[in-house]
Amino acid sequence: MPARPPTRLRACLRAAALGAALAAGAALPLQAQSLAELFDAARAYDAALLAARAQAEAAEHRQTQAAAALRPTLALQAQGTHGRREQPASSAAGGSGHGQIAAATLSARYPLFNRASEAGLAQAARAIEVARAELALAEQDLAVRLAQAYFDVLVAVETLATAQAASSAIAEQLAAARRAFEVGTATITDTREAQARFDLARAREIQADNDLRVRRIGLDQLVGRSGVQPWPLARPVVLPPTQPPGIDDWAGLAAQAHPQLRRARLALDIAGLEAERARAARLPTVDAIASLQHSRNFGSAGIGAALGPTEGGFSNGQIGVQLNWTLGSGGAIDGRIAETRALLERAGHELQGAQRSVVLSTRQAYTALRSGEAEVGALEAAEASSRLALEATQTGYRVGVRVNLDVLNAQSQLFATQRDLAAARYQVLLRSLRLRQAAGTLAADDLRALDRLLQRQ
Repeated sequence: MPARPPTRLRACLRAAALGAALAAGAALPLQAQSLAELFDAARAYDAALLAARAQAEAAEHRQTQAAAALRPTLALQAQGTHGRREQPASSAAGGSGHGQIAAATLSARYPLFNRASEAGLAQAARAIEVARAELALAEQDLAVRLAQAYFDVLVAVETLATAQAASSAIAEQLAAARRAFEVGTATITDTREAQARFDLARAREIQADNDLRVRRIGLDQLVGRSGVQPWPLARPVVLPPTQPPGIDDWAGLAAQAHPQLRRARLALDIAGLEAERARAARLPTVDAIASLQHSRNFGSAGIGAALGPTEGGFSNGQIGVQLNWTLGSGGAIDGRIAETRALLERAGHELQGAQRSVVLSTRQAYTALRSGEAEVGALEAAEASSRLALEATQTGYRVGVRVNLDVLNAQSQLFATQRDLAAARYQVLLRSLRLRQAAGTLAADDLRALDRLLQRQ
């Protein structure tokens, strides 16, 4: 018995694909969400990003501590003592007695010259910028990880839909082969070949269903929600061109704005300031100081000079300038200066390495994106050719010039091409984000731009 017409087959495939996409998430409560919405959720949940955010906050507190070294300080010291003395009445001290002394000292210090503390404050300010650069890197990494998990789910949905459509089409071909064998127009070989292909298609369908479940769990874990349903690509699929189009343009962007380079430049500045702090150890420090002291005695008659005048007290105050200058350190200062010079040289080499690494990564990401775009174009052409080849093979099967195995091979080729094309399209979108990450320009707006290519469900 002849197979169904090609137009009916295409309608069956579309229906099966739609049913697979809907059934894939039926076991979970669906929350259709865009990339940008899930990115906002992940920013409040991802442990790596939250750690980077806490590190940036800690850097601000360290700057407060460094600034305190250049600000006035005020200290209060108080003490109380009790004394008792036993002396013979005939002694020169005049007999026994007891007493208490209460004393308090208020002291203040204001730095007038301290090059080491000034350099430390400058280091703390740059450490804040380093932490912010690391936070930007963490946000970009999260955006790429989210897009990877998001598109992995969509690819798994497409793979399952294709596997179910293949099972449906092969089942029809198996039924046709059985009917043809019953009426004597085909051999048992056609039936067995179709049965083997159907069993393999079912195994692939089970595997695709399991992979989809695993991908969904990964996405849910990343954003801290359950039952997340990504938006698929809108139909017809039109991928945007890469802008700017040139590889040198992207390399130039990376050399200017990448957070990794900003962090390396700041690390070089911090190393230079550390060398300045080491040299500052040879310089004096000058502080303005002031103190006020009050003491009062409470004692009984006869306690004598040991406890001061009975029922008396005194106050004194002073103000001045204090100079501290290390004249010899046994070579410790010279050793520290030499060490910081070497560390400064190391930071310079690390900056050069970071520049080369960023430019190389950007060029590689650009090349991968352009290769992916070319692959999508080739697979789109292959899909059209495979569909025409299937229709021609089915026509030949109906008129008796093709066998059942030819139809099964043509079907397998079409479904494999459709699966690869869907994966390649999502891979291009992911590579576009990786290119922006490599150039250091990836932001939440880039995710919103991708959302415009997706179809709200």
